Amino acid sequence: MKAYVFPGQGSQFEGMGKALYDTNEDARQLFEQANSILGWRITDLMFTGTKDDLTQTKVTQPAVFLESIVRATIAGNTFRPDAVAGHSLGEITALAASGALSFADALQLVSKRAFAMQKACELTESTMAAVLGMEDARVEEICAAITDEVVVPANYNSPGQLVISGSKKGIEQAAAKLQEAGAKRVIVLAVGGAFHSPLMQPAQDELAEAIRNTPFQKPVCPVYQNVHARPVTDPEQIRQNLIAQLTAPVRWTQTIENMIHSGISTFIEVGGGAAVLRGMIRKINPEAGTDVL
Repeated sequence: MKAYVFPGQGSQFEGMGKALYDTNEDARQLFEQANSILGWRITDLMFTGTKDDLTQTKVTQPAVFLESIVRATIAGNTFRPDAVAGHSLGEITALAASGALSFADALQLVSKRAFAMQKACELTESTMAAVLGMEDARVEEICAAITDEVVVPANYNSPGQLVISGSKKGIEQAAAKLQEAGAKRVIVLAVGGAFHSPLMQPAQDELAEAIRNTPFQKPVCPVYQNVHARPVTDPEQIRQNLIAQLTAPVRWTQTIENMIHSGISTFIEVGGGAAVLRGMIRKINPEAGTDVL
């Protein structure tokens, strides 16, 4: 059985999408449709923008979505997933690729999500950090012991790699305590704010109405959602889980483990970046088959 997985913010790269636009008429039409839906030419920044241009949340999220969904769409009949999943932002791409959301509705949600998250980031000085070489339970325990600042587990990426999220002071406190407790490394990430933490509550409140007003359909295959790492096909459950996602952790390790347990043997990452998900999957289960689209 085969699953397709979709990356999130951080997989952007200079020139993304340009080769697809230049060589495939169907891709070109989708990119131009995206420009029309957004009301500005995101393709200009994707194709010729600088690294700094592409790291703006309002640009990054729709750009990453487009790079992946265009690849999945132009694959045509060869795109036949038994299951799909996406990391954070990538979950919306997975929903579009599996037919739970239309291309236009998904892109509009991604754009609204990006702007809402950017506004939430500006309310509090916050960040994220990758904790390497420590068991998840120990990281959770140390974060929970910090009560005067916000700091929580945010991305369960693979065994020995858990990303924490919170206020800048909270991350600083946690980093010191984690290193004292034996973490191999704690790396503060170059991100705009504390994604997948309670500090994203304003973004969740803003996006919830948009999600509730967006039509969802039953997907062609199960979608493993971030909030609980389990397969879902019911449109209303998908909707509620997507609302919860902004302040809940991304349970990627558990997602891949559950997919493997259900019979998935091959994972195909859909995106033109550094295939970060492929690397995570190999760390979760070295015997899993992986490829890129």
